[in-house]
Amino acid sequence: MTLNICILETDVLRPELVEQYHGYGRMFETLFASQPIPAKFTVFNVMNGEYPPADAHYDAYLVTGSKADSFATDPWIETLKTFLLERYQRGDKLLGICFGHQLLALLLGGKAERATQGWGVGTHEYSLANRASWMSPEVETLTLLISHQDQVTSLPQNASVVASSEFCPFAAYRIGDQVLCFQGHPEFIHDYSRALLDIRQQHLGEPVYQKAIASLDRDHHGITVAEWMMRFVAQGTPPAA
Repeated sequence: MTLNICILETDVLRPELVEQYHGYGRMFETLFASQPIPAKFTVFNVMNGEYPPADAHYDAYLVTGSKADSFATDPWIETLKTFLLERYQRGDKLLGICFGHQLLALLLGGKAERATQGWGVGTHEYSLANRASWMSPEVETLTLLISHQDQVTSLPQNASVVASSEFCPFAAYRIGDQVLCFQGHPEFIHDYSRALLDIRQQHLGEPVYQKAIASLDRDHHGITVAEWMMRFVAQGTPPAA
């Protein structure tokens, strides 16, 4: 069975990064091509008002990261929230990364806001809880590339923590077998993280920047998380007719 995934792209890349990296939708397609679960992807940039046709069916909807704040009230964000709530209420599977992780938490009864801890950048390690059958291959601790100044500070009532750290207590969560979200960026590669850090160096401040740059020497589990997400979607998904 080949999974059919809708990627809801919630940003456009900075002009100087477009030629090499194209967009978050393309970055996710590249990531998922490296994991073993067969899947095909359709990308819609919701920031530009693009959405799937009303009669389209997907095995899951993935909400990407964004420079925007999940708690902002821009018209495109409000439209996206309405769309996602409709998908949730009809039982569709939802995946969220960074902005998507925060937006889904907000939408389903949690809270997201500017983090008092400041920027999270570079490579970050998390402890895992509530291990599930779809978390294969297994890892002892989870390491991901991150870039965020907002965090989920309260989970929806029916959510459970999947990964956490002292810096980011709600770094990944799930709601049953329907919603799975990560604060980190499995789709990032070290070169892209380095480019973002260089662009934001002055804004981040030298100590934060230098620590983040040094952390890029470490590997990360982006492909592992990609496989987890596809196994999560495949679990309980009926074969296509």
